[in-house]
Formats: sequence, structure tokens, C-alpha cells
Amino acid sequence: MNGRKVLERFPAGGPRGSWPAEEFAQARRQEGQAAEVVMDLASDAFLVVVGGADGVE
Repeated sequence: MNGRKVLERFPAGGPRGSWPAEEFAQARRQEGQAAEVVMDLASDAFLVVVGGADGVE
């Protein structure tokens, strides 16, 4: 994943209307981290990641 670090994993089958991965990532962004949510199709999970070549300025 290009040097990215996974902060947290969330199952893709969450309750309807619930976005725990997005909420976690938003909280990390408010702390100053460049967190984003990506989908890991192999494990059917949303990952909150930071860093990597495209995250470095």
C-alpha cells in the first residue's frame, strides 16, 4: 500500500446509515493526520490509512 499505515479496520457490513470508518477518519483529520478511508476488497473491510507517497507533501 505504498508505505501507508493502517490505523483501524471496519467491517463493510455495518448497520444501514452507519459510517464508523468515515467517522474515525474524520476524528483523525481533526487531530491533524491526513487520514483517508479505502476499501480492502480481499477482506471486505474499510481501512483508515495515513501516510504513503501520495500523502507526503
